[in-house]
Amino acid sequence: MTDSAMSDRRTLARPGAGLRLGRFRDLTLVPVIVVLLIAGSFVDPVFLTPGNLTNVLQQQSALALVVLAEALILIAGKFDLSLESTVGMAPAVAVMFVIPVSAGGFGLEIPAALAIPLCLLIGAAIGAFNGFLILRFQLSAFVVTLAMLIVVHGLQLGLTGGKSLFALPESFTYLGGANWLGLPAAVWITGVLFAAGIAALGYFRAGRSLYAIGGNADAARAAGIRVERVLWVVFIVGGTLAALAGVLETGRLGGISANQGVGWIFMVFAAAVIGGVSMDGGKGTILGALTGVLVIGLVENILTLKGVPGEWKQLVYGAIILVALMISRLAGGRAQD
Repeated sequence: MTDSAMSDRRTLARPGAGLRLGRFRDLTLVPVIVVLLIAGSFVDPVFLTPGNLTNVLQQQSALALVVLAEALILIAGKFDLSLESTVGMAPAVAVMFVIPVSAGGFGLEIPAALAIPLCLLIGAAIGAFNGFLILRFQLSAFVVTLAMLIVVHGLQLGLTGGKSLFALPESFTYLGGANWLGLPAAVWITGVLFAAGIAALGYFRAGRSLYAIGGNADAARAAGIRVERVLWVVFIVGGTLAALAGVLETGRLGGISANQGVGWIFMVFAAAVIGGVSMDGGKGTILGALTGVLVIGLVENILTLKGVPGEWKQLVYGAIILVALMISRLAGGRAQD
């Protein structure tokens, strides 16, 4: 067995090793978040009110789930650009199985209780197909998922005729608008899933194996890790999380537009990368990715309260993300390509 493989085996044998190694890098965006909170309080007194901060969390819940999905895949050394299309297509197709033809459905009118499970199944199927193409045929994850981004979104446009869907099952609207113990249900769901992700990567062998695979797949294989199986499962989990994000976003907005999720992937990668997740694989934490989401959410809210025209928001987003990236890398170590 090679020295690298032995090192990976020892890393996997230490519970919480990855979590302990990343505990300081997880916090490198905290100063940025504090600065944004202070700046926001000067922009508008409403900014620091519980209602506004809760609104920020709810608005970012769906994006956060896609960031969680992408972070898991990136840590394992792969990409999935199709997640943004799954956010729109999975709930759209699931809803079309439930609603009548007059509302834009297929006319099958299956029980509404099956809408969310069907949506999650569609997301999982997209992830499974991505993983199959990448792993079975040794294709580039970037190219495969870029093609799937176009295919999946094109399928949504074709099936819906480019129209929005508003006749939603009650389960969709409930998760998007319900409050549990004073917080939106979407916030609780997102928080629980992030906690599960943090625990899985920090304390469970299967989760910790993602770091070994992302760092050196050959060494991980030599250490006894079933690399292909783990990667395939990660793609399936990623697709399922993106579909759930679509459910939360659909319920929050009260409909499914033809462009739901379009353009999200840029913000998803930005949140993950400024949160310390390496695009080269094997590095980063789920908590770090979460801080990246919070930075983007606070920036968006500040720009909205300030009344910045939509035409300029993308420029401001990009500039602030670059500054946050530099700060996080200076605090967390050498910048990564």
